[in-house]
Order: sequence, then structure tokens, then C-alpha cells
Amino acid sequence: MLGLIIPIAAYADFVFKANAKLNLSVDDTHDPVVHTALEIFSKDYVRVFGGEISFRKDAALIVGTLGHLSTAQLQLLGKWKDSLQAKSQAFFIGVSGQNLYVIGSDNLGTAYGILELSRMIGVSPWEWWADAEVQKKKAQVLKDGFIRFAAPSVKFRGIFINDEDWGLQPWAAKTYETETGDIGPKTYAKVFELLLRLRANLLWPAMHPSTKAFFHYPENIKTAAKYGVYIGSSHAEPMLRNNVDEWKEEAMGAFNYLTNQPEIYKYWSERVQQSSGINAIYTLGIRGVHDSKMLGANTLAEQEAILSQVIKDQRALLTQYINPAAEKIPQVFIPYKEVQDIYDYGLRLPEDVSLIWCDDNYGYIRHFPNEKEKLRKGGNGVYYHISYWGRPHDYLWLATTHPAQVYTQMKRAFDKGARHLWVVNVGDIKPAEYLTEMFLDLAWDINSIANSRSGLDYHLKSWLGREFGAANAPALLEVMNEYYRLAYIRKPEFMGSTRTEEKDPKYKSIADLPWSEQEIRQRLSAYKAIDDKVRQLEKDIPPEKRDAWFQLIAYPVRGAAAINRKLLFAQLARHGKAGWPPSDAAFDTIKALTAQYDCLRNGKWKGIMNDQPRGLAVFERVPHDAVSAGLKQESRPVRLFNGIEFTAYSGAKPVGHGLGYQRGAISVKKGSAVDYTFVSGNRKSAKIQVALAPNHPVEGSAIRYAIQVDGQPVQEVDYATQGRSEEWKENVLRNQALCITSHQLSRREKHTIKIKALDEGVVIDQITVW
Repeated sequence: MLGLIIPIAAYADFVFKANAKLNLSVDDTHDPVVHTALEIFSKDYVRVFGGEISFRKDAALIVGTLGHLSTAQLQLLGKWKDSLQAKSQAFFIGVSGQNLYVIGSDNLGTAYGILELSRMIGVSPWEWWADAEVQKKKAQVLKDGFIRFAAPSVKFRGIFINDEDWGLQPWAAKTYETETGDIGPKTYAKVFELLLRLRANLLWPAMHPSTKAFFHYPENIKTAAKYGVYIGSSHAEPMLRNNVDEWKEEAMGAFNYLTNQPEIYKYWSERVQQSSGINAIYTLGIRGVHDSKMLGANTLAEQEAILSQVIKDQRALLTQYINPAAEKIPQVFIPYKEVQDIYDYGLRLPEDVSLIWCDDNYGYIRHFPNEKEKLRKGGNGVYYHISYWGRPHDYLWLATTHPAQVYTQMKRAFDKGARHLWVVNVGDIKPAEYLTEMFLDLAWDINSIANSRSGLDYHLKSWLGREFGAANAPALLEVMNEYYRLAYIRKPEFMGSTRTEEKDPKYKSIADLPWSEQEIRQRLSAYKAIDDKVRQLEKDIPPEKRDAWFQLIAYPVRGAAAINRKLLFAQLARHGKAGWPPSDAAFDTIKALTAQYDCLRNGKWKGIMNDQPRGLAVFERVPHDAVSAGLKQESRPVRLFNGIEFTAYSGAKPVGHGLGYQRGAISVKKGSAVDYTFVSGNRKSAKIQVALAPNHPVEGSAIRYAIQVDGQPVQEVDYATQGRSEEWKENVLRNQALCITSHQLSRREKHTIKIKALDEGVVIDQITVW
């Protein structure tokens, strides 16, 4: 909220000037969230301009909400009045007649409008969570006639704090909120402020055994109300209950609705009564106590019968204690893992219940709303991961999901009708700052990123420029694009060729990746380049921005480079191709970087960054073992194409988003085709490997492409995977589905490969001709 109005002769601009008083007018009858936003903005304004803020009725900065406006203020809105009335959580900012107006369609909209002014004067949403230093200004002008209108694309937008055992919880307990020794109201106040700054309105609270249930601390509920945040719960926590903390099996019995229905019903009833009157979204259904299958049923028919009764009973509680009109109570059903099988079997849900679809935990959405689901009164949504604990391997340390993967998945979900609720699993929040903001930017405005590689580059570059200056943004964009590209090939946490939650002992210890010496050295060289670049660029970063730089850039980039050095030099050393010191030094580098994190801001973040979550083998110093078998031999294909290197296309033009092993993947629309040409010499046959983004079917149960060489017979390939099959595990670990077909070649020297998308969701990364 740019503030300080200084009329200048013949002008009606608003000037925010250093060390001058800003007068502001707001109706006291607004909900607490509006006054909370004003408190935040007031602090931001003083930090930017100095001076002070006073509240008075004749102020030139006027904050209001539909239903609280005078006739004159309504007239000011003009054509924007209808737009505001048609949208929830929308805001209008305008300059007119020497007045600056911030008007919301409702209280949340007004709060977002107020904090939009914080953004406009240069305050980052990460000013506290990443120590993004606020820059002083002498003045800032909003021109007469300035207008900004915005409204959310998705109704409920938020985050899920999860797997907090190694970061957020110990940090809160030992560093930030020692009075509770937990993630409590003090920590959640900072979380809620971040959500408000990011234009979000939903939290699924932390729920691991290390953390007390959200409702354990009564002040948590009051704090959520102050920030206008809706409280929901994950797929494993029906009816706002945190089972791992609150269900006491010794006293209450098994969490089995078939044998222990009265006790479970009572348990849910207590929470529903306790939550009456708060902003809440109720998750329906039942699973095991901690993210496991429901007890008491074996077959799908038995599971469907129990789940139907559970939902009927839960709805009865809601209509008894919350609102007799069930359709007015926000409720969601989340078909996560085996629950989707029960849904597909034939589970019937009330039309007003929202369906929240899930990814496969690795960023690939498993189901998109079909035409019938799209028409549901309750709408559809998405639960998405940028952090995960589980099979085939955790990724809890660094946040490396490719921005283009997030974009393409969420844009398709939105286009398919998932527009009611989006929630993203952010782990400990840090170091997932950029991906969290990007996800919530899309939820706020689905068109905030253009549908192309340049659109994604522009968004990331703008973010980097906001945090570290426009002059540094181009070079930083190159670094971060390479950081995400290299991690797309294989995440840092996956570099040890280990797996979690697998019985086979071979997955417990570090082993070779199926890479040749040349591939290993190329990857080491690529990581060295961005590691060196970060250290070089750091010299130009002002001292006041160094802490944010370390958190947002240096730690993730240099940490990823170090774990790759540790494991890849170890692989070379096992085969006598290198010595062990580089691997050991890389391990020490990670420890030093983490120790530096602990010391930032006089220990503000001590304990939030753990470089060994769950104590997995991949994070340990690599044992100095030797192996007798040789490294994989380098093999040279006839030709390797990136998807974008097509020579012709038919149908819709393919779109590249910067995804892929060389940032050259393309999305091919259903029914469209691309051609690639190669020269084979005198070869009579060829094997062609097509590497695709391992998407799941968008419609039905298949995701297919057709391939044809030189007019020979067409071959159809379906690369859909089932459940947690070995094929799916390999696909998500390498971010490629690999499909090989054999073809006879004509006698001509130049050959044409035609690949046609037979279903939606086909993304071609690379084509290799052998």
C-alpha cells in the first residue's frame, strides 16, 4: 500500500515519500484479517519509507469492502463494481481524485489488496521466511488513473506442512518456539502471514508424531482466524483429526470402523463440535492411523461398503453441529493411493463434496476430472507434492521438482476443471520457497505464466530479479535453469542408487548408477559450472542480501553440486577411475554449508536444515569400497534428438516448456504428429527409443503414441504404468518413460520417423536411434 499522499498542483498522483506520515481510513467493522493485513502493511511501509501511519476518517488512502462502501465509493468503481461483485476474494486498487482506494469483494479480497501494495513498494513475501531484506526508498508514485484488479483462479489455495521431523519441528522446538517446544501458535502465525502474503487461504497443518495436533493448542485456532486461513487436513486425517497424535489405541481400541464404530464416531464428534464456527474444510473418509490402508476390509466391495457408511455418518455429524445444510459446509474427498481404487470401484459421493485428485507423489497427476466429475457441484481440486517421504525414494532435503513439470501438470488440471482447491506438500517450507510461490501464483492467476518456455523463464527471472536485482537476474536464470535440469535427470536424493521401504538389501547401500565414465564426468562438469558461477555471482550481491542469497540460491545449488560430487566421484573411485578425496571433501562441504545455515542471522534458522533426513545411506560419507565389475561402456547411437528438434509437424504446433534432459521436451496435442529425419548409412533395421515424460493417462486408462518409419507399418505404444510397479519406480526416479520399438528401414539413406500422440498428455523428451 503505497502510502503518503502529497497533492501536487494539477496532479492527482499518489506519492509515497520517505519520513512522511501516511493517513489511512478503514471501517472498524471489518473482519480481523483486514486489520491483520493493515498491521503487516504498516510495518512494511515504515521499513520502506520510514515515517508513520495514522488512521483517520478523512484520509486519502481508503480501504473498504463491498457492503461497507459509501455511494460515492461505489460510483468510483464504475465497471469494476460488477467484476468485484462476481468474484470472491477479489480486489480493486485505484487512484482517483487524489485518493488511493483499496477495495475488496470480501474481507479476504481486501486483505489481499492491502498486501498487494506491500508487493508494489518492493516487499518480498519472503521478507521473514528467507530474510529477503526490505530496501529503503525515497519516494514512489502511483499515477492518477492507475487501476489494478485481481481475483483468484482457484477458490482454496494452500500448503501442507509434512515430514517436518527433521526441519520445521526441531527448529520450532529448539530455536524459535521454545515455550511450547513444538510447532505452535508462534510458528503458525509466521506460516499464516506467509500464506496471506502469497494470496493463499488454506493450511493442512503438520501432522507427524513429532508434532502435537493443531487443535492441541487453542491459540492456533485464534491465530488462524486472525489471518483468515481455512484449516483442513490431509487424506489420512478425516474430520480435522490428527490420528497419529490423538488416537490412543490402548484406551480407544483399534482404528477399525467395522469393529469400533462407536469410539471412532465419538472421536470425530468431539472435533466437529470443537471446530464449529471456524474456517474449516472437512476431509471425509477413513484410512489407517498414519497414511495406511483402512482396517477391517479386504476386498474392494468391503472397502466401498465401509467407506460409504463412514461418509454418511460424518455428514450426519456435520449437519448436526455445523450447518443443517450440508452443501454449505466445505468438504473434500481425497482419492489417495488405494482410495482411488475404491472410488473407481463405484463409490458414490454427495454432489457437494469436492474431489481432490492426487499426483503419484513424484509430481505426475494420476487422474484428471472427467466430464461427469467436472460438473459436480462441489468441484474438483489437486493435492500435489514438491516434497515426499516414501517409495521408491524420499526427496526431503532439497526442492528440485522442475518448474515446467509443476506448470504443465497444474495447467492441465485447471483446464480439466480442477479449480476448487489446490494444496501443495511443501515439507518444511524451506528450501521450497520458489516452487511454493510459483504453485500459489498459478492458483491465484492461472495465466500468470504464459504457456511456453519463455513464459516460465520470465516468471523465474522476475522472481530472481525481485530478490537479487534485475542486473543479476539473467545470469541467475541460467544457473537455476541448469539446477532444475540436472535434478530433473536425477534428483540429488536419488544419486546413490538406493531406495526406501524396499525389502531387497541391495537397495540399502550406495551402488553404481547405470552411467558411463563419460556421462559421469559430463555431469560433474555441469555441476561444477553452476557451483563456480554461484560463488562468482555472490561477489556482486550486496551484504544485506547475502542471507537471502545463501538460503534461496547458494545452499540449494552448492548442496546439489556437492552431493553429486560425493556420489559420482565415489562411483569413479570404486572402479579405480579417481581417488577418494574429492568424494570425502564433498561430504565435508555439505556439512559446512549446513553449519553455515545454522549460523545465519545469529542462529535464527538453527536446526531447520537437516542434510540427512531420515538418516538414509545416500546422505552418509561413502564407504571406500572397490568393485571388480567395470563401468558401463559408452555407446554411440546413430542419432539422438531432443523433442524440439522435429523437422515437420502436422496438427497443432508442439509446445516446449523447458522440460527434459536438455530442456528440449515438447507437448504434442492429441491427434498431432511430429517428424524427425536421420541418415543411417546402409543399415537395414533400427531400434528407436522414445523417452517421454512419465505422465499418467489423462482420459481413460491409456496414454499412447504411434510411431512409423519410412511409411512402414504403424506401431502403437501404451506407456501407462500400474500402481507402484517396478516400471513406474524406474520412470519417476529418472523422469523418463523409455519405450523401444524395432523397425525395418527402406533402402534410401535418409529416413523419417513420425510420432503421433494418440492420447492427451504426450510429452516427448528425446528420441534415440540405435
